Amino acid sequence: MNNEELKTKITELLPSAIFDETGEWLNINIEPTDWLTFAGKLRNEDSLFLDYLFCLTCIDFKTHLTMVYHLSSTKFRHNIVIKSKLDFNNPEIESVSHIWKTAIFHEREVYEMFGVNFLNHPDLRLLILPDGWEGKNPMLKNFEDPVNMIKL
Repeated sequence: MNNEELKTKITELLPSAIFDETGEWLNINIEPTDWLTFAGKLRNEDSLFLDYLFCLTCIDFKTHLTMVYHLSSTKFRHNIVIKSKLDFNNPEIESVSHIWKTAIFHEREVYEMFGVNFLNHPDLRLLILPDGWEGKNPMLKNFEDPVNMIKL
């Protein structure tokens, strides 16, 4: 599918989706409350077959956080990017680990590095950092490292 065909199909699935076509892949901005239902449709819609979540990350814009999901179809070879703006003071979004198993570890990493709460995640705990780093979220721009004196 080309980007125009993807836009048409995605608009059928989520009419409130906002598109950004400035990059190579189609970028779709959605509300966090729409994510879980929309994710299931993206995975299960036969004409899209977005069966592979190959990247999940977060961006700190200081005023808000944005979740970024890169999805691919191993059958049709098309890719899309889903973005969802989260409240900086209460960043939470539904987990999609039951839809794409790769999300299990990606969500854990974003949880510890940015403090995003993935609702209904089966095992939301630190992945990389040692015990005692809970809630410190070192990838946030407001993180202050007392040892190395790094401040953004």
